[in-house]
Amino acid sequence: MSAVIDFAPAHSPLRVIGEGVPVPVAGGGTLPYANLDYAASAPCLEPVRAAIDAALPYYSSVHRGAGYASQVTTDRYESARETVRAFVGAWRRDAVVFTRNTTDAMNLLAHALPQGTTVVVFESEHHASLLPWQRGNRVVRLPAPASRAEAITAAAEALRSAPSGPRLLVVTAASNVTGELWPVAELAQVAREHGARVAVDAAQAVPHRPFDMAELDVDYVAFSGHKLYAPFGAGCLVGRADWLRAAEPYLLGGGATAGVDATEVTWSADPQARHEAGTPNVLGVVALAAACEALTGWDALITEEERLLSRLRTGLAAIPGVRELTLWGEPSPRVGIVSFVVEGRPSREVATELSDRFGIGVRDGKFCAHPFLRRLLGTGSGGCADGDGTALRASFGIGTTDQHIDRLLTALGQLAR
Repeated sequence: MSAVIDFAPAHSPLRVIGEGVPVPVAGGGTLPYANLDYAASAPCLEPVRAAIDAALPYYSSVHRGAGYASQVTTDRYESARETVRAFVGAWRRDAVVFTRNTTDAMNLLAHALPQGTTVVVFESEHHASLLPWQRGNRVVRLPAPASRAEAITAAAEALRSAPSGPRLLVVTAASNVTGELWPVAELAQVAREHGARVAVDAAQAVPHRPFDMAELDVDYVAFSGHKLYAPFGAGCLVGRADWLRAAEPYLLGGGATAGVDATEVTWSADPQARHEAGTPNVLGVVALAAACEALTGWDALITEEERLLSRLRTGLAAIPGVRELTLWGEPSPRVGIVSFVVEGRPSREVATELSDRFGIGVRDGKFCAHPFLRRLLGTGSGGCADGDGTALRASFGIGTTDQHIDRLLTALGQLAR
């Protein structure tokens, strides 16, 4: 279901569900919702809803069913693997394992690591990529680097110093806190020089930029449908099959087995079936594939996003008492995610007022990246400038307009005073 991206909201074939939905505001009445919380969960694309509507009449259990509906549903489910494979530029030999989300995918990969693997990861990662490796592996946690060059140097040194045995470098493609793009290709080259594999958390990158595993020379990529305009509860791990094939099944149950008798279980040799026990989230997978097919015309998407991003960042810089959080500074390339604090105001209080008074949705908190946020706020393990160690985050994508950005800036100007 291909589509050409056109950013004029009235004409775009990629309009999102819920554009302009009225929300109540203090004092009575409503305002059209300004959704600036895409990095948490992006709204559903209309082509994704259309794919779900088309699949529902034939919805049935996948695999091993002789009935027509089961055959149709199985075909849709397995075709989705090829769509996802093409979307991220994976090799034909790579496995595509459907999961619940990015966190689930990274935990699956952690489960499949050979014993004694050294995992190198930066503290700036989302918890989904920071925490799963702690069970039974040697974890080297690197501080948030002061520059892209420092990230490459630090990774090289950590891998050079690692003991012999399997090695894995884990890195985000785009920060869920600052939106900054990481030098994935350069880090992959360093990893190759030191015999390591590379796993990429692309949850915040793939809604905003094309991603090509073969071109970047990475081994694994994980992302979630709910960040990719397909909020139906599916994600995926795509990558090399050998570790997945050798690992015990992630879940034990139907579908993961090749044979069971009174004393022995033979697990499936297919790494996809081996780690997808039980009835899968078929509709979530259909939605994920539909989003992958719909997202074309990247040049137009990137141009519009960068224009809106410049409008937002310039406006924030002009408001006294508002400070943007950034790791590498102004020139660093980034996607449509900006975090900031309002001096002297708890972030939850500001977020609540933005919603109640102005009909604006942003995220507040620590964004499941506690060590990184402490680094950005300069607080160590203590408090922060806004009094509670948290920040605000505005994020956007398809369907976001100048009016949404300007409403946020106007509201923040009032709240900061």
